[in-house]
Amino acid sequence: MSKAARLTLAGAAAAVVALVIGMIAGGRAFPRIIPGLPDSGAVVRWGLPLSKLLMDMAGVATVGLLLMAAALLPNDKGVLGRTATQYVKAGSWASLAWAGSAFVAIVFSTAESIGRTVPQILDRTFLTSYATQTTQGVALTLVVLFGVAIALFSRGAITAGAAAGLLVFALVTLLPAPLTGHTSSSPNHDLATSAVSLHLLALALWVGGLAVLAVHAVRKQPQLDVAARRFSDMAVWCYAGVGLSGVFSLIARLGAVSDLWTTQYGLLAVVKIVAFVLLGYVGYWHRQRTLADLGKGRPRAFTRLAGGEMVLMLATVGVAVALSRTPPPEFSVPADRAFELLGFPLPAEITLGNVFTMWWFDLFFATVAAVLAGLYGFGVRRLRKRGDKWPWARTASWYVGIALLVFATQSGLARYAKVMFDIHMIEHMTLSMVVPIFLVMGGPVTLALRALKPATRRGDRGPREWITTILHSRFTKVVTHPVVATAIFIASTYALYFTPLFESAMEEHLGHIWMTLHFLLSGCLFFWVIVGVDPAPNRLPYVGRLLMLFVTMPFHAFFGVALMMTGTVIASGWYEQLGRTWGATLLQTQQDGGAIAWGFGEIPTLIVLLAIAIQWYQDDERQARRTDRKADRSGGSGDSELDSYNDYLARLNRADKGE
Repeated sequence: MSKAARLTLAGAAAAVVALVIGMIAGGRAFPRIIPGLPDSGAVVRWGLPLSKLLMDMAGVATVGLLLMAAALLPNDKGVLGRTATQYVKAGSWASLAWAGSAFVAIVFSTAESIGRTVPQILDRTFLTSYATQTTQGVALTLVVLFGVAIALFSRGAITAGAAAGLLVFALVTLLPAPLTGHTSSSPNHDLATSAVSLHLLALALWVGGLAVLAVHAVRKQPQLDVAARRFSDMAVWCYAGVGLSGVFSLIARLGAVSDLWTTQYGLLAVVKIVAFVLLGYVGYWHRQRTLADLGKGRPRAFTRLAGGEMVLMLATVGVAVALSRTPPPEFSVPADRAFELLGFPLPAEITLGNVFTMWWFDLFFATVAAVLAGLYGFGVRRLRKRGDKWPWARTASWYVGIALLVFATQSGLARYAKVMFDIHMIEHMTLSMVVPIFLVMGGPVTLALRALKPATRRGDRGPREWITTILHSRFTKVVTHPVVATAIFIASTYALYFTPLFESAMEEHLGHIWMTLHFLLSGCLFFWVIVGVDPAPNRLPYVGRLLMLFVTMPFHAFFGVALMMTGTVIASGWYEQLGRTWGATLLQTQQDGGAIAWGFGEIPTLIVLLAIAIQWYQDDERQARRTDRKADRSGGSGDSELDSYNDYLARLNRADKGE
């Protein structure tokens, strides 16, 4: 048996042992006797967590294999090398195992949900009903479908771009199943959902990347030093993401700090924390010692340490699966339907003071704002450190946009936006029509291209090359076309509010995140075409930008009028469950929201007109300076038509003088 196979088996064995110990410690290894409810038996009791462990390990392996191919190993002008191509094909088999284990989990979950043994539920009716009519069943079904899709598309992937796309697809596939367990039932489900999502993504990249890197080292494959250094740089961020998201996840589930040592769930969480700290120490040792030895051509120490770290990581995954099977501690929450839906009590009647004082922490958008602010500041600092200048107006514009983003998603405005339609419309318009203007005028892409260093290897892709590739991709050319960008900006608003999509998005925190993120991204795309200072595949002349602006804004006015004229309440099922007794009626707040949508467009229109005027003036000045420099070099005026006309007049003058 090869060393790689032995290492893989050791990691799998560690994960299974950790799961078994965790199940025993958490009390889920023994049957729970509940009067009136049958027991599914030991096969289901152990088969379900084992199948979920296999599903998690296969998913992590898929992510790690695609990560190695897309980002850790060098490529030649976007084309995968021989080793990277082998990893993509291995990812195809791993994703098939992922889909297969998810199907097995559906079988065991069906048996557990109705209290029967596996032979008793091997019927099309039972399995179909569970897979299509329950939340957890639908989530596992999505894993089956997405896993098969990844396997099929991976067979023909030969470029780094294709591998990167499959990697993103795999990361998305990780999310549905875990987010339908304890997360969805947590009292603070908004915080729990965001924390678990970020935790899973960072953990999968970290564990999967290290596992494949360890196998790569054991097999003595080429370019280990490059892959190890790239992974080390990424692992620092993954470690921070796993740690912070894990803390917030515990905050969402524990009623008190004492639950860490007084409950079974808390004790398993402590074990996971200890493993996390140990992994951090091993990672520090990697950066300080073994990477230096690796660079000197001595990979043995790195290989041993990476193998041990991989085994510890997979054991931690086993503990995490056991933790997911252990009920979190119970603590009293208000018996209030609004609290169940919102994650916080129904706020008092809205006042301006409440909007500015009743802040609500949204982990996802707080993370987005912090990352955007930090990366931009790092880029400006790097430019100034090497003596380059960066316009202060762009920096100010960027941070104004970040401040508005924080206010719209974290302040009392975000609380009341979930309760009142008119306040939601203020949040929507701010995120889609004000924040994007300031962000795109900050020039983040230009800053990144100037601040990032080119790849050290010729033909390879580092972050700078990836940005350039994305800018020149066919997808970017299509979505930044003025017609497409305008259609996304306008049509999506009508599609959201005049279909059941809006109510569905309000009922689920993930749906609310996607809706809010769509507001922000569609606005950034639209205003990038009009006032963006970054390079774009489709650059309109200034007259065309004005025309695009004036054509688009009336559609928002029509949307507002349509809301004001609608006689039925949109998302009535959501708002009626909240039981709000103060303020205007549901229909009145909806009509007020329509009035806000109708009149709100004047603010961004004025800002954009001013921005276009300034950019147009500055562009004319640049053209004039360029013309003057050209004239100084050639001795002419710099204007070819004017120079030709002057030559013509000179010839006529010479002819009149008889020369």
